[in-house]
Parts: sequence; structure tokens; C-alpha cells
Amino acid sequence: MDTNKHSLKSDLRAHIRARLENISEAVRAVESIELCERLQAQIPSAHTILFFAPLPDELDVWPMLEMSLALGTNCALPFFDAEKKTYGAKLLKNLATDIVIGKFGVREPAASCAEIALNQFDLVLVPGLAFDLSGNRLGRGQGFYDRILAEASGIKCGVAHNFQLLENLPTEAHDAKVDFIFTPSRGMRRNK
Repeated sequence: MDTNKHSLKSDLRAHIRARLENISEAVRAVESIELCERLQAQIPSAHTILFFAPLPDELDVWPMLEMSLALGTNCALPFFDAEKKTYGAKLLKNLATDIVIGKFGVREPAASCAEIALNQFDLVLVPGLAFDLSGNRLGRGQGFYDRILAEASGIKCGVAHNFQLLENLPTEAHDAKVDFIFTPSRGMRRNK
């Protein structure tokens, strides 16, 4: 690993986390609604979607998950496979009964939910601390989403606040890219 890039990433993570901590719940709620409306307008034809369970400092895509399930879309969430020490995906049918708190304190599908291969998705919504114009993603540092994205099919859409979209990010060979980035005020295809 390039220690300089690793250091740059660590510094950038700290900077972004500090900015995320300063966003009020009211602003986060309004921006989450704007983001979900933008996503729904742009990607209405996806039949099988891998969502993510937002952390408290992330934009809330949960209402879009609820609506998609109600419309009959195949919706899934990542789950931590303790045996493989990595993430897979499971389909959801009923959010009231299918959600448990997983290994890292994140909502994920219950053990009773059916697993779905990562290459079965039309759309993958991707959280991140930052994205850049070339589709690079800065995650939380564990590499779990890089491994999900390496196996997942479909269009990969990064989801972030406006300030989390940067011109350039430090990257390493294992970092996966997204195809699009959506913020509350814009949606864009990555630069090639």
C-alpha cells in the first residue's frame, strides 16, 4: 500500500466526518427527501436493487426502499457473512420482520431472508464518505464495499451530500468505481 495515499485518505476521512457531524437532522432530512426524489425520477426501470442501510450521518434512502418494496421491486440489503468474513446480499419482503441489527451495528436482512447473488442486480446504491468526478469512492476504510462492487452487476450509483462530491480522490488499485453519483441537487455520470 502506498503510505502517502493511505495518509491522504485518512486525513480526508477525518475532514469529511467532521463536516458530516455538523449537518443538522433537519438539513439531513430535507436533503434525503431531495435525493430520493432525484433517484426515483432517474432510475424508475430497475427491477432488482441493492440498497444500503444508512448510518446516522448518511443520507436516508430508507423511504425509497420502502416505496420500492411496495411497488414489487426486488430489494435487497447487504449482510455480513461471518463464515466468509465478507458481505453478501439478501432479499427483503417485509421490513417489519426482515431487519436485524448486524455485526457492525448496521441494519441488515435476517437469517431467514433468501440470499441473492451479487451479479443479479440492475442497480446498486452505494454509500461513501466522498466520491469524485471519475467515479472513485472513499469508503470508511475496511474495503467491504470495494469487494461488493467488484462482484456486483448493474449500474452502481454513489449517494452523497453535495460537499462529498470532490474533483479528485486519492486512489489505490483495489478501489472500486461507481458509474453515477447522486446528490440532493444533481445526478451525474462519472467522467471516463
